[in-house]
Amino acid sequence: MTTAVRTLEWHVHLKSPPVTVHAMLATAEGRERFWAESAKTVGEYDDKIAFRFANGDELGSTVLDNSPPHKFTLTSWAQNELTFTLEDDGFGGTDLTLREFSVPKDSADRHEMRWISVLLALKAAVDFNVDLRNHDADRTWDRGFVDY
Repeated sequence: MTTAVRTLEWHVHLKSPPVTVHAMLATAEGRERFWAESAKTVGEYDDKIAFRFANGDELGSTVLDNSPPHKFTLTSWAQNELTFTLEDDGFGGTDLTLREFSVPKDSADRHEMRWISVLLALKAAVDFNVDLRNHDADRTWDRGFVDY
């Protein structure tokens, strides 16, 4: 029996240029400003990311493609392919498209909510230098908090 899957796709417009947005995604310093408490690049070829979240959860991710400033692809928390595509909007900003591939249909809602939170936290951090996360181990995604 095959599990039905789908691709999730989200778009967000950022006032920051692609090179700045790419740095937020592709560097530990950037990821730690909006995504995780810690997100160090590790591995022999700097192709692994060790994410650690406020509740202590840890996730190992693999960088699949790092093509500055237009693309950053890694494995998601569910080990699916996750691609951020960055396009110059012609006015100094970025149109970002996030795609997560092969998401089981029965868990797509959960994935969608998490990525909306991540994208809005990215926008706040890169465009306004604001951290929307609560940094509280008791107020996490799995407990319904979107500001995790």
